[in-house]
Amino acid sequence: MSCPSYTPHRVVISLLTMYHHYPSREAAGQVLADLLARHPFLSHPVVVALPRGGVPLGFEVARRLHAPLDLLVVRKIGAPGHAELACGAFILGGEVVWNTSVMKALKVTREDLEETYQDEVDEAKQREQALRAPDSPPIPLAGRSVVIVDDGLATGATMKAAFHGVQRQNPREVVVAIPVGPQSTCRELEKMGASLVCDQRVDDAHFSSVGQWYSEFPQVPTEECRELLLRSRRDQRSEGASIAS
Repeated sequence: MSCPSYTPHRVVISLLTMYHHYPSREAAGQVLADLLARHPFLSHPVVVALPRGGVPLGFEVARRLHAPLDLLVVRKIGAPGHAELACGAFILGGEVVWNTSVMKALKVTREDLEETYQDEVDEAKQREQALRAPDSPPIPLAGRSVVIVDDGLATGATMKAAFHGVQRQNPREVVVAIPVGPQSTCRELEKMGASLVCDQRVDDAHFSSVGQWYSEFPQVPTEECRELLLRSRRDQRSEGASIAS
């Protein structure tokens, strides 16, 4: 007896179903805080958030870990005529981490980027001044466990510069914490020596931008960053006073 013939349904399962979205930066920060609370090596860390998008996440992480919060201003050096393409990035007082692959593709040299670099240094100084109140100075990182937090990775230029800059301050250890990023960029950071805590390592083919992984992804105002830093510092002082009493 012959078997009945049939036409199978064509089923297409997108790899995107493996991943999830975050309602907001605050929600992503809470996810990171849960992951970091289980990290086996962190001891009395300092949480360093990258403004502006990383600050709401850093606030949530610092609150959960009962850790002080600080900010690290990182500036990208955009390609001539293509400002969105990062040829490099730096922190104030730190060396530039160059993206040689982008520079080669665009046939630009460091000399071509000198004027842009100087403009970004001036902008970084202004941004640093705007983000900090007089009673929230930078926290020394030497000998400390440091958690660098941002709202996600794309090319990783900003985080690579942040990691390099923090490493030069001789911390005890550095953990990079992000909710989402492409697999290739995650691997690049780990090759640099970063201990990476990442909720979702997304296949590169399905990653176009950090914002695609958030239901709400508005710009974070400078004033909000400043206020979150002040709130975190006040909470730390109150917590310290309670312990002392």
